[in-house]
Amino acid sequence: MRKKGVFLVILAYLLCITASLQAAGHTPAKGESFPPVTLQKPEGTAELDYLGLKGTGSFEVSEIKADLLIIEIYSMYCPYCQKEAPIVNRLYELISKEKNLKEKVKLIGVGAGNTPFEVEIFRKQYNIGFPLFSDESFAIHKKIGEVRTPFFFVLKMKPDGSNTLVYSKVGSIQDAGQFLEMILKECGLR
Repeated sequence: MRKKGVFLVILAYLLCITASLQAAGHTPAKGESFPPVTLQKPEGTAELDYLGLKGTGSFEVSEIKADLLIIEIYSMYCPYCQKEAPIVNRLYELISKEKNLKEKVKLIGVGAGNTPFEVEIFRKQYNIGFPLFSDESFAIHKKIGEVRTPFFFVLKMKPDGSNTLVYSKVGSIQDAGQFLEMILKECGLR
């Protein structure tokens, strides 16, 4: 009888661990789908146009008009994110310069735990030209498994609003040009 009691205690413990891991979210990996994520529409017309959105309020990431969507999860306070900012700016610049890519490939940043004020400081400090969003409550961060920063997700967007991840990794992308070529080949745009 004692063995059965110990077994039940261990089973209960494992169920608690499993429940807490599920509550924290799962980090989507290459080949999986990025979970539904809701963001506030940017106030600027240029950012709305860039994303292919209209109006005000919230929107789902799946509404962004792109064949390929790059999402950087960053934090204003992360020294690695600060160091990565010029590389990500270079990536944005490379995409924007190529006429056949700038309508197909979009880039956004989500500030994990950052207020709109902190997002704006990061934008100005590092001269970020692509849309940045606040995740002040860590809601998105929790939904994607509380990833370390910087973390990059690259989503191949489908016409039906679904997506498939072609890249899902923490750390620096190292070289913007090589990274861009790699993801374009991965999803058949090169």
